[in-house]
Amino acid sequence: MRRLNRTFLGTVIAAVAATTVSIIVAPSGGTASAADEQPSAVEDYAYPGADAILANDHVQLISGDGHILYKPCPATEAPGLIIVRSSDAIGSLGNGRICFEVTAAAGHLTLKIPNVYAVRGDGTTTTAGHKLTAELTTGAGVHTTVDVDPNSDTEVGIATTPPGDPTALLQLDASR
Repeated sequence: MRRLNRTFLGTVIAAVAATTVSIIVAPSGGTASAADEQPSAVEDYAYPGADAILANDHVQLISGDGHILYKPCPATEAPGLIIVRSSDAIGSLGNGRICFEVTAAAGHLTLKIPNVYAVRGDGTTTTAGHKLTAELTTGAGVHTTVDVDPNSDTEVGIATTPPGDPTALLQLDASR
């Protein structure tokens, strides 16, 4: 009886092993389509809704970490928001004012806003703003990084004294 149990048990183990190997190795009988594949779990940091923002407000948002968000500028001053000023008729109101909100202690945003002449920090007279740096470039390809006053406007490009070349804003980095 013991010999019969061992033989039976050995046969069962061999059958399970063979079935497992054939399941792993056997082709599925069809080819996998793109719809059958799982989406990539790799974050590309592309700015969500960037195409609609570009079409409506003419502001090109490229990528970021999700902690500097584009916000339609209100008609009046906007305490607590970073304000970028451009001589182009862009932004939610078409007046060249583009607003951003920093939602964490630090944030990063890659963008392209042409003809920028000032960047205002998100601080107010009663609250400290984020430390903010702005990376800009001229049409000739001269890159500069500017420390933005956390509580006031920082003039760049054509608004500096003496006037500089027109600049495009390429990047914003905020920290506490």
